[in-house]
Amino acid sequence: MGGPAVDTDAVRTGAVETLATRRGEVRSLTGLRLFAAAWVVVFHFEFTPGAGFVEAVKHVRAIVGVGSLGVDLFYVLSGFVIAFTYLDRMGPKLDVRLSWRFIWARVSRVWPVFAVVTNLFGLWLLAKLTLGDGDIAFQKIQPEMSFTSWLRQMFMVQMWSQPYFDGSSWVGPAWSISAEWAAYVLFPLTALVYFRLGRLPAGVLAGLAVLTVTPIAVISGVTGNPYFPYSWLVRIGVGFTSGVLVYLAIRHIPLTDRVRRAASWATVAVLAGIVAGLFVGDSMIGMREGDGEHGGMVMVLFPVLVAALALSVGRGPARLLSTNWAVHGGRISYSLYLVHIPVFEVIWTLMIRYRFIGPDTPGGVALAFAGLVSVFVAAHLLWRFVEEPARQRMRRLTDRPRVAERAATEPTAEAAAADPRPDVHAEAATPEPTPEGSPAVDVEHLVEGLAPGGAEVGPEAVRRR
Repeated sequence: MGGPAVDTDAVRTGAVETLATRRGEVRSLTGLRLFAAAWVVVFHFEFTPGAGFVEAVKHVRAIVGVGSLGVDLFYVLSGFVIAFTYLDRMGPKLDVRLSWRFIWARVSRVWPVFAVVTNLFGLWLLAKLTLGDGDIAFQKIQPEMSFTSWLRQMFMVQMWSQPYFDGSSWVGPAWSISAEWAAYVLFPLTALVYFRLGRLPAGVLAGLAVLTVTPIAVISGVTGNPYFPYSWLVRIGVGFTSGVLVYLAIRHIPLTDRVRRAASWATVAVLAGIVAGLFVGDSMIGMREGDGEHGGMVMVLFPVLVAALALSVGRGPARLLSTNWAVHGGRISYSLYLVHIPVFEVIWTLMIRYRFIGPDTPGGVALAFAGLVSVFVAAHLLWRFVEEPARQRMRRLTDRPRVAERAATEPTAEAAAADPRPDVHAEAATPEPTPEGSPAVDVEHLVEGLAPGGAEVGPEAVRRR
């Protein structure tokens, strides 16, 4: 993953494009988010009541049954893209003003749709509580429905004092948002460390990126049960850090045809290794009581996959992930992972309550698959009418005062041409770069939408764990 030797003179003069000099989003990583989110969705869909659904996925259980790994893949992606977008600006020194703008950018991206989905689903849970409908949520530990709990949800800190994520969030999988929010809040400080680690040789950084996730991968592979007190904190810490280290390791590799070709073949090999590892892990189930996630050993390959896709730039699997439909799917993936569990839980409740649409009935099967399709439609609508409009309006609250300042500090065309790097001195009203030949897009789309991984959901959750 360290890559070939870098012609530093060519890179410095802008003769060769690298990730450090590249503007715009890495489209293949945006597209990867769609598949990671879909992995999580089908994992949770497997909990739908009825033996038919378990039977339907038994041949791909090795893959579907460990969809919880989607959250770990998203953590690596998050660290990579946050570093790609912000590290050169925030790493040299602690800047309170820049830190505030970073935090507000993250709030603008994460909070609006989170608040909408959490509050709407909270009303559903309150209705079930009022009607005395037994367990109000399909979680092993029931969430607390109180004003203080609502405040914790709205500030996205519900996980911070909890050793386990079960019952911590009204929308079960939203524990990962709270974990990610902790990484964002700490980033102005951790960026100082990450930036200085960037002085290490690329090969050392690449090795550290893999070694960082190795302990949790080994625990998962050996025990099949990588859950222990505050394991959620370990997962976000090692995943996010690994992603940052991956970026630092490969940022100066020239994106030549030779590099892209090698990276595309590496992507194929890594994907094959992940699939093989998942089937090996599945064959190990039953070795220990309570196991079931031996396939988590493949986490060690996630930083390699992200690096290979980032360097492929339109070749091999990266070409598929860079198509418009995949990129759009990646952009709505945050809304997708937030909304799919509320939709599923409503459907599961109806299936259990009404016999004519009960488990394994034609009506129940039709309703379940209609729900599976509807979560993608709902995700698009949330992104179109809540997530994006709210983000833009919230960002304008802090962007407006900088318009006059920008005119005074923006470099001249001659100065910009002399320095091909993304501008780290003056930040435009929308600081994220825009990819050439595509509509304006917020690079931050790459990092939101940590697909929920390990929340216990579904009527069979307690027995399956």
